[in-house]
Amino acid sequence: MEDYLQLFVEETSWYNDIVLGSLLPEKWWVPLPHFYRGWLRNYIGGTLLYLLSGVLWCFYIYYLKRNVYVPKDAIPSRKAMLLQIGVAMKAMPWYCALPTISEYMIEHGWTKCFSRISDIGWVAYLFYLIVYLVIVEFGIYWMHRELHDIKPLYKYLHATHHIYNKQNTLSPFAGLAFHPLDGILQAVPHVIALFLVPTHFTTHIALLFIEAIWTANIHDCIHGKLWPVMGAGYHTIHHTTYRHNYGHYTIWMDWMFGTLSDPLNDEAKKI
Repeated sequence: MEDYLQLFVEETSWYNDIVLGSLLPEKWWVPLPHFYRGWLRNYIGGTLLYLLSGVLWCFYIYYLKRNVYVPKDAIPSRKAMLLQIGVAMKAMPWYCALPTISEYMIEHGWTKCFSRISDIGWVAYLFYLIVYLVIVEFGIYWMHRELHDIKPLYKYLHATHHIYNKQNTLSPFAGLAFHPLDGILQAVPHVIALFLVPTHFTTHIALLFIEAIWTANIHDCIHGKLWPVMGAGYHTIHHTTYRHNYGHYTIWMDWMFGTLSDPLNDEAKKI
């Protein structure tokens, strides 16, 4: 068992070498305990992913494709985007505690994680991945919904994110502009799933960081019209009505629990 758990330690150490070894002098990070190296790597990686994806996304939709995807009067101001970046950057050190803690639990054998797909085969891997994503979708839906329904949680946590409630205040940078505890709570289902279903370690870490790109996507106000994906068209309605479209990757949970509002129907009402 200890030999198998060492595979997880070796993998996270390899990630540390790639990120920290490429960007920092060794004397800054090599003396740190393994846990803190992981946090520092997650912090640097998460920050770079958030800023680079946000800058490239905004450059493409607001400048290269100006007036194609977003009308000129709906483009958020530079001030609004800088405010969102500021909120996200204050929360980023806390966000990065979650993957660091999940790595610690995995390395100590507390979860159902496995290291290699070959350990269980591709069919089982894909089956478990689907179950993992269903758990995450269900968990995020209800966590997000309760952050609205429980008034103190909304007032002291989630309202920070909902100051962006019009199309010209939403941007890809709003994707991580949360109160730190709010952002962590909405990502917790990723960690809970590790205790319920066998999960490929690398896939788990990748999905946590893909959240930065996904949340940028659903805050750009561009309706992708790809059923059953919970795209920005649906999520923009959530930011304007506060009572619909709590889902994350798909619309299925909103459909099942009666909170779905379709962007096409919403547009028809405005005509």
